[in-house]
Amino acid sequence: MCGIGGIHRRDGAAADEAALRRMADALRHRGPDASGAFADGPLGLAHTRLSIIDLSEAGGQPMRSEDGRFAVAYNGEIYNHRELRRELEARGRRFRGHSDTEVALRAWMEWGTDAFARFEGMFALALWDGRERRLQLARDRFGIKPLCYRAGADALVFGSAIPALLASGEVPARTDWAGLHEFLHFGAPLGERTILDGVRNLPPGCALTLDGAGLRVAPYASIFGVEEVRDDLPTAVRRVRELLERAVRAHLVSDVPAGVFLSGGIDSSAITAFASEHYGGRLRTFTAGFGAGEAADERPAARAVAERFGTDHHELHVPAEDAGAVVERVVRRCGVPFGDPAVIPLYLIYEQLGGDPKVILQGDGGDEIHGGYRHYALEARERRLRLAARLSRRAGPLVPRRGGWRRRWDYLQALYGGDPSERLALTRSSSPPGGSPARVFAPEARRRLEASDPFRRYREHHRRFAALTPVQRALYTDCAVVLPDLYFAKVDMASMAHGVEARVPMADARLAAYAMGLPASWKVRGGQGKRVLRQALRGVLPDEVLGRPKTGLSLPIADWLRTSLAGYLRSVLLDGSPASAGLFDRPALEDCIERHLSGRENHAKLLYALIQLAVWREAYRPQD
Repeated sequence: MCGIGGIHRRDGAAADEAALRRMADALRHRGPDASGAFADGPLGLAHTRLSIIDLSEAGGQPMRSEDGRFAVAYNGEIYNHRELRRELEARGRRFRGHSDTEVALRAWMEWGTDAFARFEGMFALALWDGRERRLQLARDRFGIKPLCYRAGADALVFGSAIPALLASGEVPARTDWAGLHEFLHFGAPLGERTILDGVRNLPPGCALTLDGAGLRVAPYASIFGVEEVRDDLPTAVRRVRELLERAVRAHLVSDVPAGVFLSGGIDSSAITAFASEHYGGRLRTFTAGFGAGEAADERPAARAVAERFGTDHHELHVPAEDAGAVVERVVRRCGVPFGDPAVIPLYLIYEQLGGDPKVILQGDGGDEIHGGYRHYALEARERRLRLAARLSRRAGPLVPRRGGWRRRWDYLQALYGGDPSERLALTRSSSPPGGSPARVFAPEARRRLEASDPFRRYREHHRRFAALTPVQRALYTDCAVVLPDLYFAKVDMASMAHGVEARVPMADARLAAYAMGLPASWKVRGGQGKRVLRQALRGVLPDEVLGRPKTGLSLPIADWLRTSLAGYLRSVLLDGSPASAGLFDRPALEDCIERHLSGRENHAKLLYALIQLAVWREAYRPQD
């Protein structure tokens, strides 16, 4: 795992090596073991290395072919690199080391863009053909690893994180108001959008090519191009278990120690079970908790699983008083505001690890692929909910219009009826029960925000998946939006901020392709999700784990903002900073804060996002 960056001058000038060094410095936390740069006329690559496989100099980057024609800057892990290496050797390719970076380079030399679809793993990489003057960027099909870029008239600038682009001196810090609007609703801009105008995320499963024919972005693979599974249920249960065990075994491959982030839920417990069997030594596991009475404390459940499988278990308590300082560190290190408070305990865990172990396996992706969230059960009852919504509308005139009653009523009507894409979006949005988050902004800022549709991505995917069942449509939409834009982004930010590689076996290419091809009714039925996965893990996990309801890493941020963080909340949003002067409608913001502090309404999602926004603006001073 590493940090990559680069510049391709489109105006004919030579790449600026000083700019490449600045970009590498901005990515140092992602790769603290080594750094390097490479320039070939208009093209420059920067790299910071986190040494995981092939710790020798043969694995150093940017890596070049023997004749100097080809070069690569690579971030990620290709778990089938050994199989690909054998195939390439049979075709006459020779290797200097045993890194997956070299496999990626030589696979591209052999197969070109077709190589990317052969990679099973997580990656973001830049490849250069000096003779053809052709640059290609590519990102893995699930979007586990980040890659953003700005295609300006003079230069294409790209990197693992926005701070690297800003460090190049080629990218101005201007606010993207549509991206900001999505951030306020969902905690992050969605899809290709970022918080900065003109800076785009390369979509998952896509390759960007820049050569004499111009710049173009095209898909090379899709997680949705899966075949419907024809196996019977017992065969499917057995196959899911086999593929999950294979995925965990593959994700343990490393030349440095590995561990597991154990929450006590089904996904991380299954990973722990298989990893403890296949890991060469006593497996280390880690968990976080918030103290009795603050939230659903997962530490006892995780402790029981750790004892069952004999792991070397470590617990971390996350005190409320640390949260404000962590918010500041996360924003400044990662370079973007991020509205999911669960990044705080993850950040603290990886900070505590201090790079030991360097590799951590997490359970992210299991809920979206196997149907673990409660709203999938609601989607399974879509017809009943629509009928209930129609009948309940008769009571609409009786609902009080004062306070939050009317807003809650409107939310329920949208949630249980109406546009399915909007219903899915509202399960993730910060808008209910208080209306649009733009309401706390000054008139001009509000006008800019409301010029865009924050539910655009959800509407697009609803149209794309309209022929599917409601549950399958919800699963696919979450895999397309929530996983890359929120959960995998959160994992990458928290882990790479401290030079630790986080791996997600649940998003293994073969496992995910098979599981996504299963009928939705096998995953979600009778209010229970993950039905096939639960059956697959019978005999692997204790019944109490398999029967435990979904909880998640639930940070008690609403309570913290009313108590230990109340002073911090006021100081950041009301005492103000020069960078946010005039951005908010102060009376509306004060009213929102007071309603939350009094306990009358819960505006934790919005207020936490506003804190992140204010801290980010102070650190990066974007132009409006």
